[in-house]
Amino acid sequence: MIELKDITKSYQMGETAVHALRGVSLKIDDGEFLAIMGASGSGKSTLMHILGLLDVPDSGSYSLDGNEIANLGEDELAVLRREVVGFVFQQFHLLPRMTALENAALPLIYTKQYVDMHKAQELLDRVGIGGRINHKPNELSGGQQQRVAIARSLVNGPRIILADEPTGNLDSASAQEIIDALKKLNDEGITIVLVTHEEDIGRQAKRLIKMRDGEIQSDERLSPKTQVPECQHAAPSVAATNGFKPSEIWAHFHQGFKTLAANKARTGLSMLGILIGVAAVVAMMALGSGAQKAIEQQLSSLGSNLLMLRPGAVHIGGVALETGATTRLTLEDAESIVNEIPSVKDAAPTVNGRGQVTYEDKNWNTQVMGVAPSYAPMHASEPDIGRFFTEDENRQRSLVAVIGTTVERQLFGDENPIGEMIKINKVNFRVIGVLPTKGATGFRDRDDIIIIPLLTAMHRLFGKDYVDSIDVEVENPEDIDSAQKLLMQLMMSRHRVPPSQRQDAFDIRNMADIKEALSQSSRTMSLLLACIAAISLLVGGIGIMNIMLVSVTERTREIGLRKAIGARRFDILSQFLAEAIVVSVCGGVIGIVLGWAVTAIMAAVSGWSTSISAAAVFLAFFFSVSIGIVFGLYPARKASFLNPIEALRYE
Repeated sequence: MIELKDITKSYQMGETAVHALRGVSLKIDDGEFLAIMGASGSGKSTLMHILGLLDVPDSGSYSLDGNEIANLGEDELAVLRREVVGFVFQQFHLLPRMTALENAALPLIYTKQYVDMHKAQELLDRVGIGGRINHKPNELSGGQQQRVAIARSLVNGPRIILADEPTGNLDSASAQEIIDALKKLNDEGITIVLVTHEEDIGRQAKRLIKMRDGEIQSDERLSPKTQVPECQHAAPSVAATNGFKPSEIWAHFHQGFKTLAANKARTGLSMLGILIGVAAVVAMMALGSGAQKAIEQQLSSLGSNLLMLRPGAVHIGGVALETGATTRLTLEDAESIVNEIPSVKDAAPTVNGRGQVTYEDKNWNTQVMGVAPSYAPMHASEPDIGRFFTEDENRQRSLVAVIGTTVERQLFGDENPIGEMIKINKVNFRVIGVLPTKGATGFRDRDDIIIIPLLTAMHRLFGKDYVDSIDVEVENPEDIDSAQKLLMQLMMSRHRVPPSQRQDAFDIRNMADIKEALSQSSRTMSLLLACIAAISLLVGGIGIMNIMLVSVTERTREIGLRKAIGARRFDILSQFLAEAIVVSVCGGVIGIVLGWAVTAIMAAVSGWSTSISAAAVFLAFFFSVSIGIVFGLYPARKASFLNPIEALRYE
């Protein structure tokens, strides 16, 4: 049936080549019940993927019923997968929006272009789960889900079933039930190839292969293979047809409707672009004015009246010393800034470092900041959950911590972190609060942080007698320039920096870039309002493309599953394009109503004079739908070109 000769496979991990298979030769006859064992990294899963036509070797020969398949294209391999191979995965890979019956019948879409529920129900009865055919995966136990996966693997009548760690996520009783089910299928003449790392599971097969470092170490026959009648040895067809058949049109649209109905939030977001594209011709000018004000308010709330003081580099003999070498900042500097510069409202000294944080069996490396209590109101960092530490806790060098949402997610998951003990660089800290979400800036995640009292950080964690920076809050934004000059003079005086070395002694940033962003935003929005009518028709298409790209990412494993059960590239492209068409048409129709309603409301509230042109609305709808379909082609094509192995492994 299958014969491999000198199969090699390697993967490039950065600059390192990982050799998964090294000259593997193997022959598998019809009726085999073969178990492949090996430690993690031994190459057993890679061998399984090559056997299942999900991956191709770098070199060597793969013969199926005497036919060399190494040179077959992806669509031809997909046809072979759906006719010859059935997959049973460790993670089950059941689609959550479908019932057990619909999951079992899924491969029939790509073989018969319709869903034969009767056949799927017979198979579910056969594997012992006929009483729960209308339950969704989250309503089934692990063993029941695996039985559904087995029924799905059988629905196209395959000659070989590939089971990748089918008992890995199951308890011992459920695991034995699955193995018994596979034994029964083998007794009926189906070839079974099982990947496992458990000796007791592997020993229940009729042939046991052990692998190590990409090579077969042993090949042991445990019992005779099942004899398969010659009539079951028919060679498969590898013809891969393209284009729509009439029966396929409804199958793909039916799948598209079910997907959109099961993901109402994502469907609504997909339609949003079309809604805006149609409605913007008559409404976006007014909405743009409101958006401009909202952006200006958001930028103003970032703290444009802040100065950030950091030590600079002092030059001696034309050579720059290490940053901060002779101008290190101290706690006394912070007190002096508040006391001696009248326009300063407050100052918050900080120290920074990295810390390895652990909680129970979880660990995370993150940024650790030691700050004064004044840091929280200055940076809008009052915790959403819990509280910030007090000045008394700072003076007492208390071991308390406020964590960012990224750290909370990595260490605690869905648990409440308040009151729990964590270790930062092996020092115990009690969590007292969770910071508000800040989001990412450039390559830095601002939520990946832990904040502790300043004196605790200096003396009990980092061993510093100086601070790394001082954030200075000026009372009024218009005083920021004068405050900056006074701040520089004060630091030069306190640190007795010679006049010849003052240029780079300290670094003060006054958030002028935010001020510039405010004015630039105002100018940009004014220009945008003048051009919005011309570009509004593109918004619908861009919205659909963006949301569908998100959908492709979200459904990557589903795409991998569909390819594994026989979907060609054209099948995947057709399904996603069908979804784009449905979203475009529905969104365009609703957009006409929405555009009229928004225009009427704005006219009533603001007193603006407006008029709705039927021709303009029709034109906006026509082009928005067209653009939506065209823009939907790219994510649909991207989905169709996903590698099935990488897609199935996607987390």
